[in-house]
Amino acid sequence: MLFGYEWDLSSPLAFAVSILPILLTGMLVTIQATVVGFLVALVLGLVLAVLKAAPSRLIAWPARVVTEFIRDTPLLVQLFFLYYVLPEYGIVLPAFMTGALALGIQYSAYTSEVYRAGLEAVGTDQREAARALSFSPTHTFTHVVVPQAIPRIVPAMGNYLVSIMKDVPVLSVVTVLEMLNVAKIVGDRTFDYLVPLSMVGALYLIMTLVASSGVRLLDNWLPKQGIPLK
Repeated sequence: MLFGYEWDLSSPLAFAVSILPILLTGMLVTIQATVVGFLVALVLGLVLAVLKAAPSRLIAWPARVVTEFIRDTPLLVQLFFLYYVLPEYGIVLPAFMTGALALGIQYSAYTSEVYRAGLEAVGTDQREAARALSFSPTHTFTHVVVPQAIPRIVPAMGNYLVSIMKDVPVLSVVTVLEMLNVAKIVGDRTFDYLVPLSMVGALYLIMTLVASSGVRLLDNWLPKQGIPLK
């Protein structure tokens, strides 16, 4: 028994059926961590992209240095830093939030480059047309550049969403009970790792296929051509 769940060891099939509920509980934690981490990566990545595109080198260069530092250091090191170092300075976060934040920070370095490429792909003629219509720089960015950049960045962002999902098991080192950690605990208690780990692999396959299909549907639904100025 674990967390109130009982399992049947009489046969592999019975064992798989009995541990499915607790694995689904772990899967829910995995999905939550993926969503929170992805949202952090989207927001922080956009901030880094805007800062790196700033005309002032005093703003752009520090943002590029931070991006390179985040991208070139392992996720596990960043996770341990947030989990063990921040409490020494009075910043204590729950294990789940620490893990999701680490995922978001790690992938923000990559999403910032996706943002940059998407924004630069918007033709200068669009900006010039907006300027000719007396659009302010803010209005041009939010109503002209961004709507045309989004369809271009969706596939790459979808790839990073799947990558974040597959990196969630790293959070088990800071006691987050995501799906793989739950399967490991079940295996430790029953000395049978084949069934729970195989089920985790199958559940991950299902989740990644669903996420990839959703990204493809979104990519097909969004317009690929430039959005007319109004």
